[in-house]
Amino acid sequence: MPTFTREVRVRAPFDAVWEFHSNASGLEALTPAFMELELLAVRGPDGEVDPDVLEAGAEIEMRMRPFGVTPAQSWTSVIVEREESEGSAYFVDEMRGGPFREWRHTHMFYADGDDTVVRDRVDYRLPLGGLGDLAGPFAKVGFEGMFRDRHKRTKRLLE
Repeated sequence: MPTFTREVRVRAPFDAVWEFHSNASGLEALTPAFMELELLAVRGPDGEVDPDVLEAGAEIEMRMRPFGVTPAQSWTSVIVEREESEGSAYFVDEMRGGPFREWRHTHMFYADGDDTVVRDRVDYRLPLGGLGDLAGPFAKVGFEGMFRDRHKRTKRLLE
């Protein structure tokens, strides 16, 4: 399965960076405008609507319409893991319904002095079966621009 990774150093305290990424408003703030993201529903593992923290079991239903010209794509993401320890934390979201055959995004955070290192890892499989498998490694080109933008936004909002 192809994997994409990218990291950025943010000149902001670990706790602030972790908190920012721990709720749906962080997702909205980091998604490029051209994706036309619309959050349809956010539920905690106990069914709570719009929880303050996206704990393991939380579910996010969204719709995207990249560039406003493609058909709207529904996407359901579930937080399947979330761990925090002294100076490091991570959470994993998996797509349960959406445009990819598989999507597992691991968001990792590490304190480094007064800074925080943010690392994203995406394991994915494109649609279209064998044809998607052949094209899979080339999808990294599109991911690079999207994650570069997300990381710029993270720095701009938190530094």
